[in-house]
Amino acid sequence: MDNSLPIVHRITDDALFDLSTLYRGLPNTVASAMLRHTVIEFAPLSPICSATTIVAPSEYSIGRHYTNKVCCYAHPDAPLIEDYRAGDQICSECGLVVGDRVIDVGSEWRTFSNEKSGVDPSRVGGPENPLLSGSDLSTMIGPGTGAASFDGFGTAKYQNRRTMSSSDRALVNAFREINGMADRINLPKTIVDRANTLFKQVHDGKNLKGRANDAIASACLYIACRQEGVPRTFKEICAVSKISKKEIGRCFKLILKALETSVDLITTGDFMSRFCSNLGLPNMVQRAATHIARKAVEIDIVPGRSPISVAAAAIYMASQASEDKRSQKEIGDIAGVADVTIRQSYKLMYPHACKLFPEDFKFATPIDQLPQM
Repeated sequence: MDNSLPIVHRITDDALFDLSTLYRGLPNTVASAMLRHTVIEFAPLSPICSATTIVAPSEYSIGRHYTNKVCCYAHPDAPLIEDYRAGDQICSECGLVVGDRVIDVGSEWRTFSNEKSGVDPSRVGGPENPLLSGSDLSTMIGPGTGAASFDGFGTAKYQNRRTMSSSDRALVNAFREINGMADRINLPKTIVDRANTLFKQVHDGKNLKGRANDAIASACLYIACRQEGVPRTFKEICAVSKISKKEIGRCFKLILKALETSVDLITTGDFMSRFCSNLGLPNMVQRAATHIARKAVEIDIVPGRSPISVAAAAIYMASQASEDKRSQKEIGDIAGVADVTIRQSYKLMYPHACKLFPEDFKFATPIDQLPQM
C-alpha cells in the first residue's frame, strides 16, 4: 500500500460515522495504517457545493472518539473565511462554502459611545474580576415575592444559594470601602486598584487574622498612596475611615512585614504642592516653601521632626514673608498638624531664615520682621 495516497470514502450525509466499520475483519495493524490515511468525503446535496472532512493522523482513534477537520476538498490547506452574518465557512481560494450555520461567539449587541444606559448589553454576565474567586460567573437566584419563597421562619428559602461565598463577600465589602474612601479624598483609580490588590494578597495569605477588615483596607489605601507617589497622611486616611490612627499604623507595619514590601520615605516635597494649592497660595510661595524645607533638612536644623510638620512650618515662613499670608491655624487645618507642632518646627528654622530663602525671592516682609515664637 502506498502511504502517500489517502484512501477516500464518500458518504451521503454528515451523520456520525465509525471508521472502524470500514475495515472490520482486518488485522489491527493493517486497519490502523489504513485509518491514518483515510479521507472521508461528504457527497454534496447539490453539484455546486462540496466539502471534505479529513481525519488528522494525530487525532484519529479506532471507534467513535476522533476529531474531524473541515476544509475545502479542492484546497485542503487553504484557510477558511468565516462569514458571521451568513453563518458560513468559505474557502479563501475558490469561494466554496464548506460549512454553514456556524455559531457566532461575538457580542450579542452593538453599543455606541453616546449610549449611557449603564448596563452593557454586548456581553452576557458581568466582566470577570481577577480579584474574586470566580463568583462573577456564578448564578444568583433573585428573591421571590410570594409566600412560597419563604420558610416557616420568614427567611428566603434560596438565601444561601443566591449569596456569594464568605471570602468573596469580605473582599467585595473591603473593595467597596476602599473605593468609598478614595472617592472622598479624590484619589485616582490606579491607587484604588493597587489598594485592592494589596488587600487581596493580605486576605489570601491570612496574615492579619483578628484585625478588622476596615482597618486593613485603610492601611492598604495608605500604602497604595505612598507606592504611587502621592502619599497621604494618617490623619487624612482617618478622616475618611472609621479607624483610629493607631490601629491603621499597626496594620500598616504588619502588612509591610507580611508582604515583604517597602514604601519610599516621605519627604517634605510630597505634600508641598497639595498643601499650598489647598491654601490658595501662588506658585512663588510654593517654590519658596519647597526650597526652605529642603534646605532645612540638608543643614540638619530640624532633627527628629516629621516631614509634614517641617513642610507646614516652611509654608508658614514663606507665606509670612510674602503678600499672601496664612496663619498657623489655617495651615494646621490643611496639613493636619497642631499649631504647637508648627511653632516648634518654626522656632528651629527661624534663626537660619537668611540661609533658607531662595536668592530670587521677592520679600514683602523682611526677614527681620518675620514673627518670632
